[in-house]
Amino acid sequence: MQTKELALSLFPLFLIIVLAGSTANCQTAANIFDGATITEKNIDFIFYPGFPEQHSTWNSIGYSPTSNSVFMGVTDHVKTTALYEYLPESGDMINRGYIADLANLREFQWQGKVHSKFVEGPNGDVYFSTDGGVLRSVHFRDHPNGYRGGFFMKWDTEKEKLTNLGYGMEYDAIKDMDVDPETGVMYGISFPQVHFLVYDADKNDFRDLGRLGGGHVPRHNFTDWWGNVYYVDWRQRLVKYEKSTEELVFARESLPSFEGTPGKTIITGITAFAKDEENGVIYLITYGAKVLAFYPTEDGIGEVVDLGGVIDTGDDRPWAPYVPNMNVGDNGKLYYFVGGHRQYVIEDHTLLVEMDPATGERNILYKFHVSEMREATGSNTKDKDGNLYFAGRKLGQDAIDSDENVEVTESTPFMIKFNPGKEVR
Repeated sequence: MQTKELALSLFPLFLIIVLAGSTANCQTAANIFDGATITEKNIDFIFYPGFPEQHSTWNSIGYSPTSNSVFMGVTDHVKTTALYEYLPESGDMINRGYIADLANLREFQWQGKVHSKFVEGPNGDVYFSTDGGVLRSVHFRDHPNGYRGGFFMKWDTEKEKLTNLGYGMEYDAIKDMDVDPETGVMYGISFPQVHFLVYDADKNDFRDLGRLGGGHVPRHNFTDWWGNVYYVDWRQRLVKYEKSTEELVFARESLPSFEGTPGKTIITGITAFAKDEENGVIYLITYGAKVLAFYPTEDGIGEVVDLGGVIDTGDDRPWAPYVPNMNVGDNGKLYYFVGGHRQYVIEDHTLLVEMDPATGERNILYKFHVSEMREATGSNTKDKDGNLYFAGRKLGQDAIDSDENVEVTESTPFMIKFNPGKEVR
C-alpha cells in the first residue's frame, strides 16, 4: 500500500463549525461517534502505483461486496486509463492494467477516461463505462482520430478479465451507468446528447429512449433496491425507468432548488447519491447544492424531502457550492466534500462535511488546501466494515494560480479512505 501522511489544514482539528439553519456557530467540541473522537487518523490518502502519467479520477470509483474490494479508473485525461483494485483487508492497491489493453481496444477506439461509477451486477461482476476525456476530443475539434463513442465494460472479478460489451451511441461518451443487480441490464447516459440508454448485453437488446436534457449533462443515474433506475430531465424532474413496465415515468414536479438558482445549474441535475436501504431512503445532492431525501417506491415516483443546502455559504448564492460526492456512514450520517471546479465556500479550500439528516446539523470535520486536495468525487462507496471511499485529486503547486482549464492543469489523483467511527491509518 502506498500511503502519504496527510498535510491536514484543520481548524484546529477539534474546532468544529456547526451549521444549523442559516446560522454558523463555532464550538470547541470534539465530534464523538461510538466513544471515538474523529482525528487525522480517521482519514487516509492512498495513491496509485505504477502509472506515472496519471492525472485524475472522475467519479470512477465503486465497491464490490462479493470480492470486498474497491475499484477505480485512473486516467491521464487524454487517452490512457488504468484499472485499479483496492483490497481493504490487506491494504493493497493493485494496478490491474490499462483498459485499452485489457479490453483489446484498437487505436481508433481510444478512450480518455472512465467517468462512470463502478457497480456490481449479477455473479459479482463489476460494470462501468468509458468517456472521451477532454471536451475538445469528444467534439472532434482537435484530435487525429476523432471520437467513436463510449463503451460498456464488465470486469470478471473471479477470472480477472475485462470484457468490452460494445458501444453505446456513436460519437457520444457514456457519462454514467448503472446495472440491474438481478438481470444485468445496463442503463447508460450519453454525452453530450443526453440520451437514456437501456442495454441487455446477454440478449443483444439495445434501446435508445431518447434525449432527456441538453447543455451540461447531469452527472448521475442510480438504481433502487427493486432494479428501477432514475435520472433527471432538463427541468430537473426525476425520471424513472420502471423495470416492470419497461417505460419511463416522469415526476410531476422538479426537484427542490434555491430561489434564484440559474437554469444552467438546474439542468445539471444530481451530482451525488448514497443509499440507506435499511431505512428505505436514497440521499441526493443536486448541482444546485441541495441535499434531498428520496423515498423510492416499486411503482411510480416516491416522495422527495428537502433537507436544505449542503452548507451555509453566508451569501446570496446558496446554490453555488460544488459537491460531486457523498456517502452514508454506519452512524446514519452523511459525509461529503464541498469544493472543486473553482467553486469553493472557503477560497482555495475543500471541506469535509458531516450532516445528520435527522437533525439537520452540519459539521465541518476537515479543511484542505487545493494543493492537498482540490476536489473529491464518487458516490455510495462503503465497504462491509463501514469504511467510506472517495476519488480525490490535488492540484500541482505550479498550477494553483493557473487560469488553465481544470482538464489540463497538473493534477495528482488518490483514493480517500475515511471512517468516522474508527482509525483507518
